[in-house]
Formats: sequence, structure tokens, C-alpha cells
Amino acid sequence: MSREPNAINLGKVVSVRGSVVDIRFDEQLPPIYSLLSADQGRIVIEVLTQLDAQRVRGIALTPTQGLARGMLVENTGAPLQAPVGKGILSRMFDVFGNAIDREAEPTDIQWRSVHRAPPPLVRRSTQSEVFETGIKVIDVLVPLERGGKAGLFGGAGVGKTVLLTEMIHNMIGHQEGVSIFCGIGERCREGEELYREMKEAGVLPNMVMIFGQMNEPPGARFRVGHAALTMAEYFRDNEHRDVLLLIDNIFRFIQAGMEISGLMGQMPSRLGYQPTMGTELSGLEERIANTDNGAITSIQAVYVPADDLTDPAAAHTFSHLSASIVLSRKRASEGLFPAIDPLQSSSKMTTPGIVGERHYRLAQEIRRTLAQYEQLKDIIAMLGLEQLSPQDRNVVARARRLERFLTQPFFTTEQFTGLQGKLVSLKDSLDGCERILRDEFKDHPESALYMIGAVDEAKQKTKSAKPASSAPSEPAQQTQAKTFTKPPAEAKSQL
Repeated sequence: MSREPNAINLGKVVSVRGSVVDIRFDEQLPPIYSLLSADQGRIVIEVLTQLDAQRVRGIALTPTQGLARGMLVENTGAPLQAPVGKGILSRMFDVFGNAIDREAEPTDIQWRSVHRAPPPLVRRSTQSEVFETGIKVIDVLVPLERGGKAGLFGGAGVGKTVLLTEMIHNMIGHQEGVSIFCGIGERCREGEELYREMKEAGVLPNMVMIFGQMNEPPGARFRVGHAALTMAEYFRDNEHRDVLLLIDNIFRFIQAGMEISGLMGQMPSRLGYQPTMGTELSGLEERIANTDNGAITSIQAVYVPADDLTDPAAAHTFSHLSASIVLSRKRASEGLFPAIDPLQSSSKMTTPGIVGERHYRLAQEIRRTLAQYEQLKDIIAMLGLEQLSPQDRNVVARARRLERFLTQPFFTTEQFTGLQGKLVSLKDSLDGCERILRDEFKDHPESALYMIGAVDEAKQKTKSAKPASSAPSEPAQQTQAKTFTKPPAEAKSQL
């Protein structure tokens, strides 16, 4: 990537302030986004602004220890580039395209600039197609769009990364696509665990991983998303394959931009965020699109600071998404996994014209039932279930069975839970919800519907549990208060 050094592409360091470096070029200023290298290529700097006719200001993509005023800096004459091609499959990279999986450097690859324009509108597909995940609660209530962007919103420790890894497992399993996992500012142990799990699951051959870890400078974390998108665009445009791009975590991209903005001396905006946050996020998100060649479908984990969905980072990200999956700490504490809040989550795909009349009607009825249960919780807490009308008690029974049916054992958590993972088709998910709403399972205990795949498994669970308790079964309404049969974590706080 570098050329022979000469007077035209050599400059001198004027000042170093953390990751921000000012460099003087007497002959010719390098263009914006050019990469500069110092200390025999050990330190890499990206030009962000031209201060005057002879000075540029850049952000270091590597640690700046050892960089001093007066040191020579070489203009490489090219922007940051990412490797593309079949040779990158099953490999793990850093932001510079170096393999970090202890294997030999990949062959059969090309290098492309990470700064690329989004596809023009004339090339974008105008059809809306549903993207099945095999996860009941998502496919029924928050269907994803092929070529769309879905956000996983949640605080720390509610299951964002587990849900992402499960989707990778399901997607590669039943779709002939490529998965690209982009870790922005995440923990290095998560990358190592993901690599090992994907290798054991046998899905690594159709997967690429790229990481800008938590301890790396903000410049590297800021550019790793662009590098991942460059790889995804190659598979979409050159190989005409569908790509699943998983980003964990888009908030760290905004956070890295905030750090760079502060270091560059820009005036902060609301809550300390950078004034250019909307532009930077759009520059990344608009490249994720469905074209006539293929689709890049993106699922992005979004850390929500202090669980506040009105935070500017969360609010700006919402505006780009076709589906918002909100994870609830309360549901996680009750043992209802995946801990997706069905009332706060939404998808623009849930219309009769896209998912069909039956699916739309069922989704609306499920939401209505769960919303009524939510309203009745206060009355139950104060007066008890017995004070409700028979009609309301039926609503509670249905809602609690639906909540349990929408839980699901994951393939990626088998070693922790001991439960075999389940992949459930959309047809089975809709059938199960419809039969529960018709009260077909009102005489089955709620626990029979917890952590199962298709709804018929509940009948087998009930049969196998019957010899243990030969007591006659009472009507469901009368026994609700006595036998809530909840997961262990729910015992004290079911309401």
C-alpha cells in the first residue's frame, strides 16, 4: 500500500495530543481520509481535516506511544482498505485487514477502500420480503425485513449477544448466505468465545469476523464498521449472495465518534454527543441495502445507556431501522428468554399487505391480550386474581400461556441450560399462538408451554408429567392463583 518515500509524500509531526496528531507537509497536502504511517509503519494515522495550506490533523488508528514532534511521517497515498474475496471466509480480522486468528495470512483476496458511497436509488429493490429467523417471538410479532435493518435494544446483560449468535446459527443453517460479524468496541473474550462456538457448530466456512476491540484507540473502533460493510458489499455485488451483517454494538460506533469529535476539538451537542452524530450514523446505515444483486440484512445490537430509550444515540438509531427489538430486564429476571418485550418492540413489516391477513390479525390479537394482562397486573397485585371477572381471568390465563410459549431454547446456550435448541418455522409459531388464543391449552399447566418448540410438545410434556401428580385437575380459572408454575427466577416476582 505504501510508495517509495520522497519529498512530496513526507511530512513532520508538529504536535501529538493523545490520539490526535498534527502533521506539516511542505510540498503537498494529503487528501482527507489518506493514511499516514510513522515509525516504520508501526503507527498509522488517518487524515480528518486540513488545517491550513501546510498542516493536516489526523486521528491515530494505533496507539501513539513513541511518536514525537519532528518525526517523519509518510503519506501512503491511499485510504484505509479492507480485504475482500473468497479468501476471507472463515477468518477473523482487525480493522487493517490483518488476520488475528493465528492462521496464515489469507490468499486470493483484493483490497478495497472502506469509504464507499451507498448504492444509488435506481439499483435498490422496492419489494419487501420477510426474513425468517426460526425464533418464535421475532417471526410472529417483530418480523424482520430482507435487506432491512433491525435493532436489538437493551441494557447490559439482558441477552443481546446471545440472541445475535443464535441468529447466526439459524441463518447459516437454513439459508445459503454469508454472515459477517462486526464487533465494535466489544470485549475480546466475546470474540474468542464466538469464534470457538461457530467453529464447533460448523458454520465458520460461510462466516467472516472483524473486530475493533474495547481497548483499541477510538479511530480503529470508528472505522471497523466501514471495513465490515466493504466486505459485505463484495459478497452482495460481486458474488450475488445474501449477507447477514451482525453489528455488536452500534452504540460503541457512536461512542467512538464522540471520542474523536472531542479529541478534534468540536463543540459537543446534547448530553456530550458529537454534533455530527446523525451524519456519521447515516453514512454507515445507508450502505446497508437491498439491491438487484442481493441483500445485506443487518441486525444491530444497541446498548441503551441506563435503559433510557430517549437517549440521543438510541433515538438516532431508531430512525434507520425497519424493526426494533427491545429486550426487557424485567422479563430476563422472570426467566422468559429471549427477553423480548412484545409491547415495546415493533416492525414496519407487520402489515396485511406484507405478512398476510392471518399473520397480521394474530399478531394484533396477541399484542392486545398481552396489553390487557399488563393493565390487569396492578389489580391482581392489590386485590388478587379471585377479584377479576371470569372474562379477565381467561385473558390472564391466555396471556401467561402465550408468554411461556414465546420462550425458546437456543442452540448456542445448550451447554448452559441442558435444553436442546429449537428452530421453529413461522407456520408452527402462528399455529401455536392461534391454538392458545382459542383456549385449546387452558387445561394444560403453564409450565408445559415453557421452553418448547412447536406447541404440540406441550401435550407430550403434560403426558410425561401426569403420573407424578394424580390429583384431579381443577378448572384453569380457579387454579391460576395457586399454580402459576413459573420458571425458578419468577417465584417471588411473577407480577
